[in-house]
Amino acid sequence: MTGLGGGFLVVPVLLYLGNKVQMAVGTSFIVVFLIAVSSVAAHYRLGNIDLKTGLMIALGGVVGAQVGPMILESMSEQNFKRFFAGVLVLLAIWLVVTSRSPV
Repeated sequence: MTGLGGGFLVVPVLLYLGNKVQMAVGTSFIVVFLIAVSSVAAHYRLGNIDLKTGLMIALGGVVGAQVGPMILESMSEQNFKRFFAGVLVLLAIWLVVTSRSPV
């Protein structure tokens, strides 16, 4: 529907299915990659891509993608799950707060 559904949905499902954290995170990236390729094509056709901004943000993501696995390897599974849950809760709060209609 929106091109969403990468890590924040796939990782919890893979963890529920019994995968270790590192495997769940790594496996989710193939899902994210395939969704992203499809989504880029669709949004490009609609003219909804700011290429300059996208490339600048992607540059930071490429650096983070190299550092992230090292951090993940040094975290316990329990700490990762707590951290990931915290990020999801903060994201949910931010979405609720910023989506309120002006009164």
